[in-house]
Amino acid sequence: MSLVKRNLVVVGASAGGIEALRALAATLPPDFPAAVLVTVHLGIGARSALPLILDRAGPLPAKSAEHGADLAPGTIYVAPPDRHLLTAGGKIVLPRGPTESGHRPAANAMFRSAALTEGPRVIGVVLSGMLDDGAAGLRAIVDRGGLAVVQDPADALFAGMPTNALAEVETEHVLPAAEIGAALDKLARTPVDPPPVAPPSDALRAEDLIAREGVDFQAVRPGESGPASGYTCPDRNGALVAVGDAPERYRCRIGHAWSAEALLGAQDEEFERALSMALRSLDEKAGLARKLERRSHDRGHGALEERYSRSAGEAADAAKTLRRFLVDSVGAETEEEVRP
Repeated sequence: MSLVKRNLVVVGASAGGIEALRALAATLPPDFPAAVLVTVHLGIGARSALPLILDRAGPLPAKSAEHGADLAPGTIYVAPPDRHLLTAGGKIVLPRGPTESGHRPAANAMFRSAALTEGPRVIGVVLSGMLDDGAAGLRAIVDRGGLAVVQDPADALFAGMPTNALAEVETEHVLPAAEIGAALDKLARTPVDPPPVAPPSDALRAEDLIAREGVDFQAVRPGESGPASGYTCPDRNGALVAVGDAPERYRCRIGHAWSAEALLGAQDEEFERALSMALRSLDEKAGLARKLERRSHDRGHGALEERYSRSAGEAADAAKTLRRFLVDSVGAETEEEVRP
């Protein structure tokens, strides 16, 4: 294979990533020879000032990515809210595919797309963030002959994403954010003889297709694409099956994707919501039973008064136990935080 240049840089970040991105953008030279795609996790419906922030941070122009636009070297393209940032034939694609680990845009979707469409021409960069989004996609980039660059976890405000990326891939390019720009410039200008790589797996192609076209995941059924996980999707409560080349990744039939860490985090949130709803129900039951107890007393209905008194006491005792559990185990600092 002839020498190639790495002309596409894809950058994924989450919590604490804005600071790292500003440091990176500030150190990219004005004649940087590659296009830069940036995905930062945003809440659904959120607005983003990131293109303006990065445009002011360094010499390269930064803009919100537009569907169908050509990829131009020396330009930073930022994923807009509620759209995955993908590539196809040297152009930008912005589908509204299923969320991944609760995110759209998601770094994994962008990394997989770049790995499939650009292969050894890609440099994947993982910056500050929690959990492990980006790790599986960075693995796909490396498997397709691309290169991995990871922010030094000690330099990141949140070390989760860099740490998990380094657990998934080996790379000599582990740097503070302020040094990544210069490293990328050197790497992008150096022609490489790409190593031979295996064809992309069916799972990689299928996951990219889901993000790209928003198709439901009918191809993923227990016993075909992966074993049944025994877990349910936090988004739609459908069954999750294991997919991909690692057993710790799951999808439901609608297409929502979850890593094991993200799924655990979502289950924690669901558990806390369920406990909070149960506590509210117990408090309301105790209050209503006390009201009925007083009414029965006023009317001289002794048997009913005793029954409602017992019901109120049982609900109040259960609420007290649950409130204490919430304080001790879930993270509320005082009982006042979980009072009705």
